[in-house]
Amino acid sequence: MQHIEPYYNWRDLYISEEDDRSPFYGRIYSEFEYSNTIYNFYIHPQWDDFDSPTLYLKIIFADYETEFAIIELIGEWNDCINNDIMLLKRDIIDQLIDNGINKFLLIGENVLNFHGSDDSYYQEWYDDVDEGWLCAMNFRPHVLSEFNNFNIDSYFIYGGELDEFPWRTYEPNHLMDKIESVISRRLMI
Repeated sequence: MQHIEPYYNWRDLYISEEDDRSPFYGRIYSEFEYSNTIYNFYIHPQWDDFDSPTLYLKIIFADYETEFAIIELIGEWNDCINNDIMLLKRDIIDQLIDNGINKFLLIGENVLNFHGSDDSYYQEWYDDVDEGWLCAMNFRPHVLSEFNNFNIDSYFIYGGELDEFPWRTYEPNHLMDKIESVISRRLMI
């Protein structure tokens, strides 16, 4: 797991630790000291910790004018024991919403498992974005199945072409345009 880095090809466009509106503003990273773990497996030091022992993230792009953020995740999403959604919502998402972000794209190809609890924080997040949306892309099928078991599908848009989307082939603004067109087609049906 230590070799899985957050996506870095957009760093010439956005760096969360240099964004004064980011929850990670001013954070300093080491390329050589590995300290964060997921079940005793070290992860790359570029992933951001938000007090979950099993889930880490990286805000790989945020655009406050067009009101969207792209967040890449790694680890095990555990609402049942760690209440990861509460930590994510209170420590990361609320600050982004306060700064005008209302469209969230979560990339979950490195999320290994999901353990749900209730959906109250998801509903709160959904209610907080008003005219925006929440989208989950490239999550593993068993994770999406668990999302469905806990009614997370009521709040996030996922499935279909979003399950294996080649997002790395796009620039961030083009990716968001593409996602918006997918969402618009689904809402028109």
